[in-house]
Amino acid sequence: MSTATSRATPPGTGLSRRHRLAERGIDSQLLLLVPAIIFVIGLFVYPFLFGLGLSFQPTNGGGPFAEYQRFFSDAFQRDTIWKTLRLSVPAALFNVLASVPIAFRMRGRFRGKRLITTMLVVPITLGTVLTAEGLLNFLGPAGWFNRSLQAIGLIDQPLRLINNYWGVFFSLVITGFPFAFLLILSYLSGIDPTLERAAATLGADWKARFRRITLPLLAPGLATTFCLTFVLAFSVFPSAILVGNPTGETRVISIAAYQAAYEQYDYPFASAIAMIMGAVELVVIALVLLWRSRFYKGATGGKG
Repeated sequence: MSTATSRATPPGTGLSRRHRLAERGIDSQLLLLVPAIIFVIGLFVYPFLFGLGLSFQPTNGGGPFAEYQRFFSDAFQRDTIWKTLRLSVPAALFNVLASVPIAFRMRGRFRGKRLITTMLVVPITLGTVLTAEGLLNFLGPAGWFNRSLQAIGLIDQPLRLINNYWGVFFSLVITGFPFAFLLILSYLSGIDPTLERAAATLGADWKARFRRITLPLLAPGLATTFCLTFVLAFSVFPSAILVGNPTGETRVISIAAYQAAYEQYDYPFASAIAMIMGAVELVVIALVLLWRSRFYKGATGGKG
């Protein structure tokens, strides 16, 4: 039987070649990736390369890096990096750190879990514009929050909580927390609970179990969640205008790119600002991933 099979499919035929390619993971199913590759190239790769090339073509001449030199030599433009980091990093840290204890408690089974989870993730459906409108109505000088504080005598004048740094920060927390909570909850649910039970039988209290078991296994998830929420916060634009001060303390780098492109029609300069924006994001992400590699080495562990 084996002799007849070897004669039917001698070495070098199309069938054996397909088998060799399949063993290397190359088969006709790879054609399913073609639409996704075309989509990524058309909507991400090409615009990025086009913008990168445009940033090296300054309108007024002066060399390929003239627009980058123009940005960093202007303190008004250069400070937008710090203003954006000052908003995005604390907002991302707050969302991640606030999500950990809540998700830690929510990973178990109890009555009303679905209702509480739904309430926590509802803000993700509101969008930045509706969130900003709610902040203007609730935290404004005539909003219910200031009126309540004045009614009970805690303040004499309304607190300034919008059209400044805090208005944008609250908006980033409201829109970013549900996203961070769902990610942290998924990572915590993937950690095998028998590991903590085994540590408990050996006499470890809940603090020791969290510090030596849960936290190291959760470190990759914390790093990934922070990176994703940071990127979302770093690209803040509507909130910085609607509930911030776009000409002052909340003039973030996205506003600078928008003004260069659609107010000054200086597309090479706007492209340079966009490239700088992406470079800053990559630097922060690289630092976070470096911290993760030093804090925890190995597989993520758990059930997932």
